Amino acid sequence: MGAGMEPDGSSRSDEEWEQFLRESVAGASDAPKEPSARARDVAKRLRAEPGRGPEGWRSYTPARPKRRTGWYVVGLLASLVLLVAALAPGRIVDLFAGAASSRLAAETARPTQAPPAEAAQRPTMEEPFRGSPAASWASGAAGITVPKARAVGWMSTAEVERALARSRDFLVASSLDHGVLRGEHPEEAIALINPHQRDVQDFLTTAFRTPSEKNDPLFLFSRFQPSRTRLVGDVVKTRGRLTYREGEHGALQVTADVTFVYPVTRANAGGDDEIVRTIVRRELVLSWDDPDKVSTEAGTFSILSNKYDMTNGGCGAPTGYFVPPFGTDRRADEAGTEVDPYDRSAPVGRGEPSEHDCARATRS
Repeated sequence: MGAGMEPDGSSRSDEEWEQFLRESVAGASDAPKEPSARARDVAKRLRAEPGRGPEGWRSYTPARPKRRTGWYVVGLLASLVLLVAALAPGRIVDLFAGAASSRLAAETARPTQAPPAEAAQRPTMEEPFRGSPAASWASGAAGITVPKARAVGWMSTAEVERALARSRDFLVASSLDHGVLRGEHPEEAIALINPHQRDVQDFLTTAFRTPSEKNDPLFLFSRFQPSRTRLVGDVVKTRGRLTYREGEHGALQVTADVTFVYPVTRANAGGDDEIVRTIVRRELVLSWDDPDKVSTEAGTFSILSNKYDMTNGGCGAPTGYFVPPFGTDRRADEAGTEVDPYDRSAPVGRGEPSEHDCARATRS
């Protein structure tokens, strides 16, 4: 395009062209200006990066991570692990042992032998199950295995499933509820028992009012006297299972066999005081009866039998509470028959313990 041609092809007159040149030299307001040094630097940088466009006002491009940073972190962590292993090798063993033991499968059948012996380790306030097989058990209701439901007798599959869930609810309300463990009245658990089962209702009325060898609330409920004993932490370890079959008159008969491990200390204990683990294994047989054949209420069961084994829970006269032995009180338990409270391979031994039949735990 020639110097005197407009973009649309029209020509400028010589006078117009000369005026344009004079104004450019004189610095007219609309004459092109030389770019500033900053503008030249920006333009030069943009030309050097032809694929990069201008960034928006609020746009944000995260910085690219430096690949070497990850290796620095890995090296630092490895150094820390080696340092801990050198200073406290036992802690490393505990760490990996704990990770492996946490994968203990749920109990679906009676085991054939007792769990293996654990390294002798003193329990602490932070680790109250340390040195115990219970350290690898599940906590609370999670340790009670509930089988898959199927129709039985007068109950459909859905009804059996609901009855199994409520059977486990009774174990939770009677042996895991923190209020009950502190000595409160087990109202939720009692509400699940058939109110028309006269002998059990009489037992419940008497046991809490005047505990005795024949009527002791510990037959069904786990309780500690708060003025004397307190739980360490909020966790109770459990291991066991429910099973079921058809009972009399087409009833659903549920058997619960569960071991509970309660870490406790003195009520006024300090941070380094003695910790005792009271271990209770319960076997209950519950009957979910057909209301057309047995006098019962919907959502309740009758208790056909109950047994329990207990260690580190006291050997004196019944008080309605477990009385864990601390310090010199442990000598009273040394005369009892030795038992392994973690051995679930044999049936529950007895139904009504007495001061003359107090088992001594070979481990806790």
